[in-house]
Amino acid sequence: MRILGVDPGLRTTGFGVIDQEGSALRYVASGTISTQKMASQTLPDRLKVLFDGMGEVVQRYQADCAVVEIVFVNVNPQSTLLLGQARGALISALVHGQLPVMEYTALQMKQAVVGYGRADKLQIREMVRRLLDLPSLPGPDAADALGLAITHAHAGAAMARIAKAQGLGAGGVGYKAGRSR
Repeated sequence: MRILGVDPGLRTTGFGVIDQEGSALRYVASGTISTQKMASQTLPDRLKVLFDGMGEVVQRYQADCAVVEIVFVNVNPQSTLLLGQARGALISALVHGQLPVMEYTALQMKQAVVGYGRADKLQIREMVRRLLDLPSLPGPDAADALGLAITHAHAGAAMARIAKAQGLGAGGVGYKAGRSR
């Protein structure tokens, strides 16, 4: 199974792609979609860059599912609103690409990857590097996205079984779209 992890951000969105075969995980790709140089552009222009960029990632890597971080309210309500809009554009691009989308919190990802829910960015980067046998530390946004993909690889099957038992269907938590190949 190929998993696409997405760490949403209005300025920088991280993505990471891994393959899972049984319990083995293999790194495929990672990177960022950036709108930082577009600070003078309108919000719709920046959201379009995110939507189009994620569409290119979906097209290029042909993942079987996507995982997006659930965002909580920050101290600044305006920042939270902007991040929510960026996240919406990204989820729309994933669903438009016919991917089922699952969601995990940062706490769930840190717990699954590092074993500690309050892990810092460096700890996440180091554990992602070790788990995927990377030659160097991935960037912070890409590491979070890879961490989300790893989380789903470890927890996804169990969550699907729980969702099925609760009558939610095999798709589990998240958005479901049909996939045609």
